[in-house]
Amino acid sequence: MPAGTSALRRGPGLRVRLTLLATGLVAVVAVLLVWLGWMLVGEVAAAVPQLPPDTPVLVDGVRVPAGELADALGKAARVEVLRVGSIAFAMVVLAAALVSWVLVRRVLRPLHEVTATARRLSATSLDARIGLTGPRDEVAELAATFDAMLDRLQAAFDAQTRFVANASHELRTPLAVLRTEVDVTLADPDADVAELRRMAEVVREATRRAEHLVAGLLLLARTEATEAVPTEPVDLAETVPLALEAVRAEARDRGLRISTDLGPAPVAGDAALLGRVAGNLVENAVRHNVEGGWLTVHTGTEDGHAVLHVASSGPVVAPATVAELFEPFRRGAGRTGSGTGLGLSIVRAVARAHGGRAVAEPVEGGGLAVTVVLPLTSQRVGAQPASAEV
Repeated sequence: MPAGTSALRRGPGLRVRLTLLATGLVAVVAVLLVWLGWMLVGEVAAAVPQLPPDTPVLVDGVRVPAGELADALGKAARVEVLRVGSIAFAMVVLAAALVSWVLVRRVLRPLHEVTATARRLSATSLDARIGLTGPRDEVAELAATFDAMLDRLQAAFDAQTRFVANASHELRTPLAVLRTEVDVTLADPDADVAELRRMAEVVREATRRAEHLVAGLLLLARTEATEAVPTEPVDLAETVPLALEAVRAEARDRGLRISTDLGPAPVAGDAALLGRVAGNLVENAVRHNVEGGWLTVHTGTEDGHAVLHVASSGPVVAPATVAELFEPFRRGAGRTGSGTGLGLSIVRAVARAHGGRAVAEPVEGGGLAVTVVLPLTSQRVGAQPASAEV
């Protein structure tokens, strides 16, 4: 017995109950009709014109005084109505039961298909669908809703499967580095202090990468599970300087030209998460850039929305693969830096949690431009419009 069904009390099925209900209603109506007929024939008999009391009248071969004619006719008519009505009542109720049984079976057939499909479902058969055809009634709407739910369930399951597989693969790399370095060092009986320090540096870097990956996974999971974010005032322009400061040294070493155009972009949300959006976009733009390339950051308002736009030079990105960059652990061609592959996934999750969206498009000649669009608040906070060249 499936789990959770032991607490359910077994009773007559829906088909039996609907048949009994329909048959009962027909029986009640039939009884009322027989009763009405019984009453009417009595009234009709009572309305027969009266004859002189001494006038003999034959009723079914029996001589009846004229004064008792109306009563005799009424009793005979009512008896006949009861006899014929009882036979008709039995036939009508039986016919109603048979017709209801057949019709209810046809009406409930889609529900049985929904049940059968649900029972067949498993992790390897989420592609099963009802695909009900026919009139668009309530049952067909239920079947369509069930199919739509299965579509969402299959998409979520496939995404979860890919996510777990990719996360396992990404975590396996630093763990393999850790084990290899430790095994090699332990196997060397002549390992000196310099070798131990080299191993420690490799282990530290692998640990840092694993820690960064786990932190990204936790942030992504927390953001996607967030139903409501704080509504504190945040200006997207104020999140950019901290993000640029974190990558300034790397950008200088690679000879990148950074230009900013920071106009007020007030939104209501979580300052830490929105700061992470700017940080991820700027970090990706630096990490996946080319030597001597460029990077631009713009904030402002467009069409009643706050906008954060980050564009940079870099490897050529095929337009067909741009959407895939927002999936966890997905990297475009040439975008194989030391990152975790979660940056744009976190950006999209945070944007959605704030009621906005994140879109990307390739830059002509190579590179990527990412735009985050969030609902604009009326409160203006933070930085004034500014332009700078770094």
